[in-house]
Amino acid sequence: MNKRVICCFLVLFILCAIVIFAGDDQENTDSIQVTGIVRLIGTGNFPQIVITTEDKEWYLPKEDADKLYNLQHRKVTVEGEWSKKELKFASGRSAGTRYELRNIKIISVDSSE
Repeated sequence: MNKRVICCFLVLFILCAIVIFAGDDQENTDSIQVTGIVRLIGTGNFPQIVITTEDKEWYLPKEDADKLYNLQHRKVTVEGEWSKKELKFASGRSAGTRYELRNIKIISVDSSE
């Protein structure tokens, strides 16, 4: 009976350690300025606001995406905290890199478009 309890706690500990350290692949820096076009991507159930630059797409969380929702198809410059996350398929193969911006502040909006 005691061996079963110890084994269960050991398995639980290992699973918790895996979950805790699974999100450690993000790199954060202080702040970055990004200039690009605001776009709405995704489906009706899962819309996502992104800022598209020449070389990457910056994904925004819901609370920050609301600030840019009415600026779709316009060129904006924003400043915010960024993070990078390596995405993986279930098989373990790389699915690319996702760049995210948080706590954004709108610096300028290009009114020529």
